[in-house]
Amino acid sequence: MNDFLKYAAPGVQKINPYQPGKPVEELERELGIKNAIKLASNENPLGPSQKAIEAASDVIGSVNYYPDGAGHKLSKALAEKHNVDKTSITLGNGSNDILELIGRAFLISSSSAVYSEYSFAVYPLVVQAAGAEARVAKAYLPEHSDMPYGHDLDAIVKKISSTTRVVFIANPNNPTGTWFNQDELNGFLKKVPDDVIVVLDEAYFEYMPDGFKPDTQALINSYKNLVITRTFSKIYGLAGLRIGYSISHPDIADILNRVRQPFNTNMPAQAAALAAIDDEAHVLESAALNALGLKQYASEFKQMGLMFIPSIANFIAVNVSQNAMPVYDALLKEGVIVRPVGSYNMPDFLRITVGNQQQNERVLAALKKVL
Repeated sequence: MNDFLKYAAPGVQKINPYQPGKPVEELERELGIKNAIKLASNENPLGPSQKAIEAASDVIGSVNYYPDGAGHKLSKALAEKHNVDKTSITLGNGSNDILELIGRAFLISSSSAVYSEYSFAVYPLVVQAAGAEARVAKAYLPEHSDMPYGHDLDAIVKKISSTTRVVFIANPNNPTGTWFNQDELNGFLKKVPDDVIVVLDEAYFEYMPDGFKPDTQALINSYKNLVITRTFSKIYGLAGLRIGYSISHPDIADILNRVRQPFNTNMPAQAAALAAIDDEAHVLESAALNALGLKQYASEFKQMGLMFIPSIANFIAVNVSQNAMPVYDALLKEGVIVRPVGSYNMPDFLRITVGNQQQNERVLAALKKVL
């Protein structure tokens, strides 16, 4: 039999595919249980906005036609939201798609990319697929009192070399929930060479308290090498429709659109996203529910004597003081799906999505039981 792997591109040969959170249906089928809950993939427990549901429903009868390949209406609305020109917007099949476009456009086998350890798993996948060199910066040590496991921006700068074309940073970061402020971000961007693309992944931006959010418009105006990625999968609750976008200098957006697949965002997704932008009440309600959930987890973990990483995203990483996989497996038997993060070199941690109060209480009760 042919070993087709040896015919694959060198970078592809080394890739371990991304492992999504276990679906509820799969767990219930495997264990013969009912009423399982999933808090593993950082989804909004409130679901999508009713306005988004209605907008998607309104166009579903027209899906025999191709969607608007340029996403004109959505791009225009996003440009107005961020006070940038429409030519600064690139639409993606989720923000993951944008990350892939950046890798395809700017990384080759003789180049390198920099990211921090404990960063989103897609960054190394993008770099490996391009056959580029991954230069991984050390994160803050656990004993760092302000931001354990967070990005050390100075360490990232030191990893940049003459071959570096792309730097990936996330604010807040997945899977740690850690963050950095506007001054730290500005200081970092000033140190990055102008010919290095900086990707600022803001998938969880809307969950950040107002005083923590960087000024997107000011950053884009100040740094032409900056690409900010956003998604409708998290607080907007449209994960199943796969839609995201980036904001960048028009020259970078032009390059990304050269490698973007035609019709990469579908008609219901564009319609739902357009409606979701206008439903500020749903965003505020989702953020408020999340803030309460984070406090709920932090309080309980302290009482349980468990170390956790402070988070301003819609999840929290907790150290269960042992190999987390047996704990994860035991939680599955309780009908609770969370996320082990051993693949991030955090073998003692579980990442738990913030749900509604009842879901959170069920997770905490199950965790106390299995521990």
